[in-house]
Amino acid sequence: MTIAHLRTYTINKGMMDSWLETFKTLVPWMEEAGITVESTWVNEEKTQFIWIRSYGNNVENIKTAEDAFYSSDNWIANVDRIRGHIAHREIVQIETS
Repeated sequence: MTIAHLRTYTINKGMMDSWLETFKTLVPWMEEAGITVESTWVNEEKTQFIWIRSYGNNVENIKTAEDAFYSSDNWIANVDRIRGHIAHREIVQIETS
């Protein structure tokens, strides 16, 4: 079984290109924390960024990985800039076998 989040972010108008550049900097930080980015998509209107990030095979890994990510110096130093791109987010937890 794999535990993952399907995340849909509505990006502030006109900020998708900037968000994509910012997101590239997040991926190595997530990997360091044990979070794997599986897939990403941008809708045709460039208003939504949809992605899947996984946490391995144990639901307890979510808290451990997210705690490590959100307490990292990289996140803390950049959180306001990162969040400034996102108007709304929706997170759905999925479990696959």
